[in-house]
Amino acid sequence: MTQPVMILLGVGGFVVAVVLLNLILTGQRQLRLKRDLIADWGKLPVKRGGSERYLKAAYLDHEAQVNHDCQIDDLTWQDLDMFDVFKQLNATQSSVGAERVYAQLRAYDLGKPDVNETLISFFQTHAEERLKVQLAFAGLGEDVANNSQHYLRTTTQSALPHAWRFKVLGSLPLVGLVLALVLPAVGVSIIVLSLMVNLFYYVLKREALDAEVTAMGYLVRTIVTAEHLVKIQQPTQDALRAAVRPMRGITRLAFVFRSRDNSSSDMITEYFSSMFMLGFIAYNNVLTRLYHHHDEALTLWQALGDLELAIAIANFRTAHSQSSQPVFAAGGMTATKIVHPLLKHPVANPVAWNKNALITGANASGKSTYVKSIAVNAILAQTINTVLAEKLTMQPGLVMTAMAVRDDLSEGDSYFVAEIKAIHRLLRAVASNKRVYGFIDEILKGTNTVERIAASASVINWLSHYPSLVVVATHDNELTDIMGDQCINWHFQEKVTQKDGVVFDYLLHQGPATSHNAIALLATMAYPEPLIKDARQLAADFERNKAWPKYRQGGIQA
Repeated sequence: MTQPVMILLGVGGFVVAVVLLNLILTGQRQLRLKRDLIADWGKLPVKRGGSERYLKAAYLDHEAQVNHDCQIDDLTWQDLDMFDVFKQLNATQSSVGAERVYAQLRAYDLGKPDVNETLISFFQTHAEERLKVQLAFAGLGEDVANNSQHYLRTTTQSALPHAWRFKVLGSLPLVGLVLALVLPAVGVSIIVLSLMVNLFYYVLKREALDAEVTAMGYLVRTIVTAEHLVKIQQPTQDALRAAVRPMRGITRLAFVFRSRDNSSSDMITEYFSSMFMLGFIAYNNVLTRLYHHHDEALTLWQALGDLELAIAIANFRTAHSQSSQPVFAAGGMTATKIVHPLLKHPVANPVAWNKNALITGANASGKSTYVKSIAVNAILAQTINTVLAEKLTMQPGLVMTAMAVRDDLSEGDSYFVAEIKAIHRLLRAVASNKRVYGFIDEILKGTNTVERIAASASVINWLSHYPSLVVVATHDNELTDIMGDQCINWHFQEKVTQKDGVVFDYLLHQGPATSHNAIALLATMAYPEPLIKDARQLAADFERNKAWPKYRQGGIQA
């Protein structure tokens, strides 16, 4: 036996050993994953939510295809901490699922939540099939920057230029291998030279096509996953099989596009691909195939996303035992025992909202949390057909907020300018005459008292002429007098004691706030007694005369 043949046999034996070791380690990982998935069912996910930048980019690509009636704009999304809500819902195993869940929360059609209740119910009651689906998606895994949807929508190329070069270069090592059996020196020389040239050329071209190869790689692995999923019995099995059918043939060289975890088997696969130009040959074959099946590939991507979305919603409902499905009907919004999903120990409250509302009360009494509870549940109702309430009935509508406003240094906007811009965008939406659920916290607090109250009252009065509903949280009790019965009034209460300081019950009460405990709270914090006395006298004089007294030498003079 010649030395070159012995070297080749040795290399082959090493590769076989590495492959066997990798199979054993993969089996162990699969067992651990299976145990974790079983243990985690019905619990809110604790994993990270992924990079929102990439999720949002994928959502925009998705929305370009669908164009829903309503989109949750960035300010509303940030005001309501919806990315944290997304994390609670994101019990997915792949980027296909995570992108679908994110897109689901950001846009919807009025009165028609785009969810498959049959599929959700199936996964709630069929643990074995659900686990098989989860394991298949876990095998696909996450690639947050896959850009596959964007690639499918924008790629128009049918083949790589001069694709024949890759086949020629890829065949040279095989030619050398054959020659090595009869002319060892010549054969080995051809093998070594061709491998050096191929490796250099592969790295050079791979860098130029890196984004496209990444997108296609994840897409091909998605199709492989779909081929496994069609074997699992579940309500959309036939539809999924039909979606996979046009993709047959794409996965012949799928191992070239396998996910990378920097293991020894990955390194071998990468070297093997570069030796024989398999990456570019496979890329070109898939490119040609997708050129004629872009729409079918997008349909398959959507179908797979729907599977993980259904599992995520089923898990969310199981984890939140108090959840229910909303009812859509004309009118305002009513709910019993509504809570916020992000609170560990929420206090449930009712909702009876059929005209614009003012909500008053002290800081930290629960106003903002209650407002956010209504807004978040209005979104969840219309996106995942789920609410965290004993029951909820609402007329479909766009949800928009102006709450956590900040000054915008990049735009040169002061706090007040940023605030009036936020409210103005809500006014524009309301003026379209479609139902808008608006939520404004601390309305126009960035300006002086007189103009704040005057402008706020005018905004609320203007809103009353349109078929929308707005909740305005404010510390200005004067607004409740000005608006009269044009608005319903809610408030939250607090008690101040010397022992416990300020105590909140976080329960909603009807009517405007009547208590003024800010000065009493100062007293519990051991502020100087003369200061407390002056503050109480100033407040009493203003309540009596509706005008502020003036400080004089020696004290306050009315």
